[in-house]
Amino acid sequence: MKYPSSMWKSFLVAAAVLLIAGASGAEVLDKTANIAGTAVQYKVVLPNGYDPSKAYPAVLAFPGGPQTMEMVEATLERNWRSQAEHLGYIVIIPAAPNGQLFFEGGAKVFPEFLVKLLADYKILDNKFHMAGVSNGGLSAFHIAASYPQYFWSVTGLPGFLLDPTPARVHALSKMCINMYAGELDTDWLDSEKEQSARLRAQGLTVEFSEEKGEGHVMRTLDGDGAARLFKQFEQARHGCGK
Repeated sequence: MKYPSSMWKSFLVAAAVLLIAGASGAEVLDKTANIAGTAVQYKVVLPNGYDPSKAYPAVLAFPGGPQTMEMVEATLERNWRSQAEHLGYIVIIPAAPNGQLFFEGGAKVFPEFLVKLLADYKILDNKFHMAGVSNGGLSAFHIAASYPQYFWSVTGLPGFLLDPTPARVHALSKMCINMYAGELDTDWLDSEKEQSARLRAQGLTVEFSEEKGEGHVMRTLDGDGAARLFKQFEQARHGCGK
């Protein structure tokens, strides 16, 4: 069958657009890893112009709520994707395996999951920035305190350390600690205020931010607002802005 020349031109233009998009645009990958017999689903955001031979800074972020793939998608789009693509970060966001939250039974996939990520991607200095939203924030502090050698910083938006024993507090002592809580989210706000003050009194570097007019879901950290998070990540590699 012969196609009109105008149709061929349309095909060529469309193909060119796809090639340009594929060459310059960032990727979001759907991945599954088998960690000691447990399947872990996760998404990976690769920065614009990703080069697998180059080392990139990386964020390991946990979703909130039940930590399902739906929650992974939500936090990826709200808090991480646009800034990661623009600023040259890799972001990995896993879903809770078999519905087990990462500060509970889901923690069993660590540190093996971290080892796999370091084998699959060139991560700058072999360390991640750890972060999470709500249950994800609790997860971030839990995993960071358990395996501190893998992390530059830990950020809860909101989130804090559930079991601040002396040993687990000491494990966070070399990290930059960032806590966010909404002004209207009084339970989480009070917990973070109290813990941030105690950690500072013990010599840890903690930045606490009360987000005015915000509740548990802080819109101030969505989209362009997430640039604040990435600024803290950059500072963490140079001494937390000291």
